[in-house]
Amino acid sequence: MHVVCAEPSIANHFLAELRDVDVQRDSLRFRRNLQRLGEIIAYRISSQLSYTTKTVQTPLGQSDGELLRDFPVLATVLRAGLPFHQGFLNYFDQSPSAFAAAYRIEGTAQVQVQLDYLTAPNLDERVLILADPMLASGKSLVQTYRAMVRFGQPRQVHIAAVIASPEGVEYVTREIPEATLWVAAVDDGLNEQAYIVPGLGDAGDLSYGSKL
Repeated sequence: MHVVCAEPSIANHFLAELRDVDVQRDSLRFRRNLQRLGEIIAYRISSQLSYTTKTVQTPLGQSDGELLRDFPVLATVLRAGLPFHQGFLNYFDQSPSAFAAAYRIEGTAQVQVQLDYLTAPNLDERVLILADPMLASGKSLVQTYRAMVRFGQPRQVHIAAVIASPEGVEYVTREIPEATLWVAAVDDGLNEQAYIVPGLGDAGDLSYGSKL
């Protein structure tokens, strides 16, 4: 597992603003900070991808450059994942996208997840990056991944989150051992309602407004 904010960088600033209840009043800034962390993690993941050498013509000569062999498929969970997903798209700008609509069923003793919608390109032998800002119990991510592999078996899988719980990390790494996990931070744990503490609240509501 790679923890981006374990070392000093501007990512720590963006994460602190995401958590700050005063800054959270600005939903545009909240979405932008999710996007920025998506960009930072996308850059980190790019070091694990395959490249090919190509000679390009400059105005004054020729230069050998390293180009991505193929762009990864970028997947996310609606709606909270959209700003985070956009950060990945900003860097992997030729990537196809996959989307899932998954939500928690509230008022139950254990976390239950309902998956209502799924769309994806062919995933056979592709690199898949599945990004969701909050890795709490991990159940929605695992359920989404299992549904997506019906579209083909990726050759490489990366799972990205802004904030994770130790319980979610343990569950995802056990259930999807082939995946490499990238997070900005790992928090203390889950409360009785299976929300991350201290976390940052509901990323979807903070991005797009509260829902009924």
